[in-house]
Amino acid sequence: MDKKQSRLRRSLQTRHKIAELRVDRLTVFRSNLHIYANIVAATGDKVLVSASTLETEVRAQLAGQTGRGGNTAAAALVGKRLAEKALAAGIQSVAFDRAGYRYHGRVKTLADAAREAGLKF
Repeated sequence: MDKKQSRLRRSLQTRHKIAELRVDRLTVFRSNLHIYANIVAATGDKVLVSASTLETEVRAQLAGQTGRGGNTAAAALVGKRLAEKALAAGIQSVAFDRAGYRYHGRVKTLADAAREAGLKF
């Protein structure tokens, strides 16, 4: 079993529990260069809100920094931006799906920034 399969196996239990609760979920994907966050509908078939380091506004804010999309500063911007978009769309609370990643570093920073911006989970 490789690293990706192990992470996906760890994420299954969380996804099943969130599906039972029937709430919208905030999912995170991180690569070496970028971080992506989506809020998926409770049914699991539709992305309601998304934010990532690939967006032009985020890239413009990160232009002068080193590491650009693969650091905690970028994760904080994405978390804040996602929360603002969610609140504008009428989404106030979600379940956090860390997708098998440890709650540490960029994943934790994104979650904390989303909470500070007003999203509840």
